[in-house]
Amino acid sequence: MANLKSGVALFNCLASDYDAWFEEKGKLVFIIEVRAFQEVLPLLPKPWLEVGVGSGRFSQSLGIETGLDPSSELLKIAKSRGINVFLGKGENVPFTDGSFGAIFLIVTLCFVDSPLEVLTEANRLLKPGGKIVLGLVLRESPWGQFYQAKKEEGHRFYEHATFHCQAEVTRLLEQAGFSIERIISTLFQRPGDVKRMELPQKGFSADAGFTIILARKSLCGSQS
Repeated sequence: MANLKSGVALFNCLASDYDAWFEEKGKLVFIIEVRAFQEVLPLLPKPWLEVGVGSGRFSQSLGIETGLDPSSELLKIAKSRGINVFLGKGENVPFTDGSFGAIFLIVTLCFVDSPLEVLTEANRLLKPGGKIVLGLVLRESPWGQFYQAKKEEGHRFYEHATFHCQAEVTRLLEQAGFSIERIISTLFQRPGDVKRMELPQKGFSADAGFTIILARKSLCGSQS
């Protein structure tokens, strides 16, 4: 995020608007993405943490117990959904080494100051053999291009985002000490034209609007 403080202030002011998207325009999109995450849930050791938990929609739907976010207003909503919430940034998480079996970053990597620092910190927090799960709108996808255009137009949310391509994310994961185990693609319908339920597909596709990457903490830990 180019300006973290202004971004956090924005999400604090518009927390209710942000959360309402999941019940309105984004309702079916959210259902499609949750269905895709369900493919990897049985592979994940407990306990779970979501970094960038926001209003807790994904954590509530996926059974993630704990959430971290820099927006106090979004955390109030997440707490109301039964999430054990903590105020903070992904670059400096208030937990000891090896506290979690799996860590989720769902449409979070594009909003952080330093993706590598966040991934390295996630590595520290994971138990040996722990997993990281990324939910991504990749830059090369139709949805990534759609949101990039909104960013360039100065959209109130997306102007703070930096969208990454698959190769960049792969490199960042490797630098942070992770090995990719599985990639899942979904949301092949175009922005503004999502009208039906979709089932996820295995593997990477540049045509998918939403990509899930499951990676394992390497035995040697972070390489940074």
